[in-house]
Amino acid sequence: MSERASNRIFDIFNVLIITFVILLCLMPFIHIIAISLSSTRPIMSGLVTFFPREFNIDAYTKVFSDMAMIRSLGFTIMLTVLATVLSMVMTIAVAYSLSKKDLRGRKWFMLIIVITMFFSGGIIPDYILVRNLHLLDTVWALVLPGLISPFYMIILISFFNSIPKSLEEAAEIDGTTHLGTLLRIILPLSLPSLATLSLFYAVGRWNGFQDALMYINRPDLYPLQLKLYQMIQNNQVSELMQQEGLGMAQLMPESLKAASVVFSTVPILIVYPFLQRYFISGMMVGAVKG
Repeated sequence: MSERASNRIFDIFNVLIITFVILLCLMPFIHIIAISLSSTRPIMSGLVTFFPREFNIDAYTKVFSDMAMIRSLGFTIMLTVLATVLSMVMTIAVAYSLSKKDLRGRKWFMLIIVITMFFSGGIIPDYILVRNLHLLDTVWALVLPGLISPFYMIILISFFNSIPKSLEEAAEIDGTTHLGTLLRIILPLSLPSLATLSLFYAVGRWNGFQDALMYINRPDLYPLQLKLYQMIQNNQVSELMQQEGLGMAQLMPESLKAASVVFSTVPILIVYPFLQRYFISGMMVGAVKG
């Protein structure tokens, strides 16, 4: 077999494997969309797979007419933008400082940061700290505790170190300050890594609900994921009440739950196309030294 034929077979095999993995990832989401667009009868009969049965949009009509869900969507968007911007500002500031090899105590700072990746105080000490700082039932309880990810910060330090030092030296000769060098030289060259880390921060904040579950009691500060969690929990309670013979419980339609999942997932998916051109190169951040 010639080398060209073997390469072609290898390429076909890779395409088939990648296609299979893509379909494997998409099938659950397609199934949820099919359920959200189907009537109750085929859903309860288990007839819905990847295509809607008895097509209707009643579930979406109910979701979009629910002002609590709309308010929660608006708050989640605001929270995600605020948390992502502040997280990136702090991550950039710390990463740029620690990328300087002449920084005094740099190794000790790095050691302390790395330790936090493996050890933490736990949920109860975190709650006590947030309570003592009077952050309960405020938006800052959802922003400040997870403001910086040590892992993302180390990735950004690696990328900053890959930028040729001669560029910074030239800027210093021209009289540029450290802040000016960061804003005019380092950040423009770091767009792929910044876009990638911003996407990771945004997705992490968008999907987060455990901190809201612990710190937030005000309904107007419920993010979307917490609303979905409460929806599932309430449905489980209703099922338990029906099993015990308490007829007062009423199950939430599966289509409505599926529509709520789609409603909370699509907005963050819309962000990806705008960052796609940076994402591939950003995933290789720090892998190649300049």
